[in-house]
Amino acid sequence: MRNLGIDEAGRGPVMGPLVIAGVLCDDQEELRALGVRDSKKLSPQRRRGLAQEIRRMAECKVLLISAAELDRGMEGASLNLLEAAYFAEIIRDLAPDKAWVDCCDTSEKRFRNHILRELGYELPMTVEHGADERYPVVSAASIIAKVKRDEEMRRISEELGEPVGSGYAHDPQTVAFLEGWLRSRGKIPPHTRSGWKTSKRLLAKAKLRRLTEWE
Repeated sequence: MRNLGIDEAGRGPVMGPLVIAGVLCDDQEELRALGVRDSKKLSPQRRRGLAQEIRRMAECKVLLISAAELDRGMEGASLNLLEAAYFAEIIRDLAPDKAWVDCCDTSEKRFRNHILRELGYELPMTVEHGADERYPVVSAASIIAKVKRDEEMRRISEELGEPVGSGYAHDPQTVAFLEGWLRSRGKIPPHTRSGWKTSKRLLAKAKLRRLTEWE
């Protein structure tokens, strides 16, 4: 049976892309034997090593949704609906017999219905919170997505010429980078989700500072 696991990385950050990964395999036990688990519970080195093994034994598909794409998409839809559409895209492309999905919505049933509506046909599908811990094929997708997002954040740091951190609003390095960029340039840097609360707060803070400097 063609088993598909789907998970994402980078749902909540203020910087960087949302990464959605699908992993397709015939035997989930082979993935379990590798020691796959929720990517958040693995070291970066272990994730990278497992990602190489997963790619050797399974078919993988990765979608990168940029900060700009997310901002545009969320003008007319919620993040949950956007994710459902991208999850459906992966299902259509990989054509599994069954899919296992890590649920990002508070309602598992609602998110499953969103995906099926976008998909346009019925498919055996398990949609659960914590699926990345319970099902090896979803754990594998979690690892692939996280490794790719980490690669993208390193690439963004190189592009912008200084470390930007993880891209999360709780990361002091990310916040320091954003504040420094806003002070020197007066605008949100590339690869930043301008519609996110952190971006709006920092931009408002920077504008207030400039007004105060003119007083």
